[in-house]
Amino acid sequence: MAKTPSNMVELGTMAPDFSLKDVVSGANTTYSDIAGKKGTLVMFICNHCPFVIHIQDKLVNLANSYLEKGIGVVAISSNDVVNYPEDAPDKMKVRALEKGFKFKYLYDDTQAVAKAYEAACTPDFFLYNSKKELVYRGQLDDSRPGNNIPVTGEDLKQAMDCLISNSP
Repeated sequence: MAKTPSNMVELGTMAPDFSLKDVVSGANTTYSDIAGKKGTLVMFICNHCPFVIHIQDKLVNLANSYLEKGIGVVAISSNDVVNYPEDAPDKMKVRALEKGFKFKYLYDDTQAVAKAYEAACTPDFFLYNSKKELVYRGQLDDSRPGNNIPVTGEDLKQAMDCLISNSP
């Protein structure tokens, strides 16, 4: 999705645990806290990235709707706020509230969680089954800023639908 290619972590890889602060509530949140009965979507996003901004409305709607289908969802920002002040936790909170995130938006100030997941860019998507095994590592869809392809979320949606229905 972004200009920096994602690291294609091997399917079956176990989800790393984490404990990060939710920028809205201020509470520490762990993987177990957000895990869904069917599986869990871990998204690395940020406020300033043009690729995230391009897909954000569809992404939020999709993520919010799959929470109701048993998929746990979390968004994590690991950006350096010195270089990207618009990604600071207080601004993350504003974005989460403005956009109606029903999922947690966590701040990874040390980038340790991003490194554990091998997240390389934003947005970066990791979908895990209920056993914490990676089942999808890919894009939201083919849309990019300026390519005139509509944002549908089709690739990620299909992966979550397959997870819910126990299909490959």
